Amino acid sequence: MYRRDSGSFVGFGALSGLNTLEMCAGRDTVIHRLHPFVKMAATIVYVAVVVSFGRYEVSALTPYFLYPAILVPLSETPPRILMRRLLPALPFTLFGGIGNVLFDTEPVMSVGGFAVTGGVVSFVSIMSKTVLSVSAVLLLVSATGMADLSRQLVFMKVPELFVLQLVLTYRYLGVLTGETGTLYEAYAVRCPGARGIRMGDTGAFVGALLLRSIDRAGRVYSAMKCRGFSGAYPTPRRERLGAGDMLILAAVCGAMIIPRCLS
Repeated sequence: MYRRDSGSFVGFGALSGLNTLEMCAGRDTVIHRLHPFVKMAATIVYVAVVVSFGRYEVSALTPYFLYPAILVPLSETPPRILMRRLLPALPFTLFGGIGNVLFDTEPVMSVGGFAVTGGVVSFVSIMSKTVLSVSAVLLLVSATGMADLSRQLVFMKVPELFVLQLVLTYRYLGVLTGETGTLYEAYAVRCPGARGIRMGDTGAFVGALLLRSIDRAGRVYSAMKCRGFSGAYPTPRRERLGAGDMLILAAVCGAMIIPRCLS
């Protein structure tokens, strides 16, 4: 789970690289220049359409793989980084899909003379929906950035308290990872022969991490108050939607909804 590499902490790969995709938000591509509302609305429609398919409708999902396939090159999102962020979401649906394979054993189709059970078909459907939905959200972050997304949520009348909690959680997961790394470095110095954290020391390690997190949270809050934080989420003037933005949104949503209605 942990290791030392040239004196630095290496671990929590998913969390330590959490902001990697958002770093791509500063690029200047045709996708980045779109209005944030267009990208957010298109993503919501896309995810809603994808999850609306039944558990045996696998072939109908095939056209929807074009969405991430087109956005990746247009937004210049590195495919390897996208895959690394996608992988942590797969185990959760993997175990759910395996349950379908075990319990839904009635054949529903035949491929090459081999009977394919409903559990296998639903397993493929669940995994496909997960890959498509999570990829769409990751591409949204990559092409927009959390700052623009949070402001757009406020403009869409999402409660500011919810938006503030979302932003703070997203921002300070990296801080938590850093605190964990500092603790582990100290632990590794005191236990040079240990490979990872011993089971008997886990409770003390987690307790120390909790106390350090509370202390760090207090210092972060004090710094925010010194900078004028009053509890409200600051939002600049709203960018106006142009006719071109609305036309693009209508075209993209139509391209998603029409195949669903015809399937």
